[in-house]
Amino acid sequence: MELWDIYDKDKQRTGRTMQRNDWCLKDDEYHLTVLGVIARTDGRFLITKRVMTKAWAPGWWEVSGGAAMAGEDSADAVKREVLEETGLDVTEWEGGYLFSYKRENPGKGDNYFVDVYRFIGDFDESDLNLQEAETDGYMLATLDEIKEFASQGIFLHYDSIKQAFEV
Repeated sequence: MELWDIYDKDKQRTGRTMQRNDWCLKDDEYHLTVLGVIARTDGRFLITKRVMTKAWAPGWWEVSGGAAMAGEDSADAVKREVLEETGLDVTEWEGGYLFSYKRENPGKGDNYFVDVYRFIGDFDESDLNLQEAETDGYMLATLDEIKEFASQGIFLHYDSIKQAFEV
């Protein structure tokens, strides 16, 4: 059973946890998610396509990310998510934390903070090992290609994270 920490409105752990996807949060309670923008030194970004079996936004493009586990800090969570989803270990790469934002869904029990990171490094496509349960392919995209997916409404979180692509 996967557990997530519950945070207060000031992004402090409350000492309580919730089960994954058990949308039980009250207003002013949050869980923590992370997103990791992966940039190559040639200016392209690694983006992945969500599998069609996803309940939410199947077939859309995104950057790696997910929920922080109970007791896990944000930086460890994003490195774990990137490694699980892409096979890339960004521990020694340039970059790191950029900014946070929060989403509130009153009455739905799903409020969350999002910590956004950017890592920059050289990698070859042969270094990728995509998590098949999560991804249905990848692309080394230019910023213009990402903006085009966003304009088509098929790039997750773009409006909230677009500044993370400004290297």
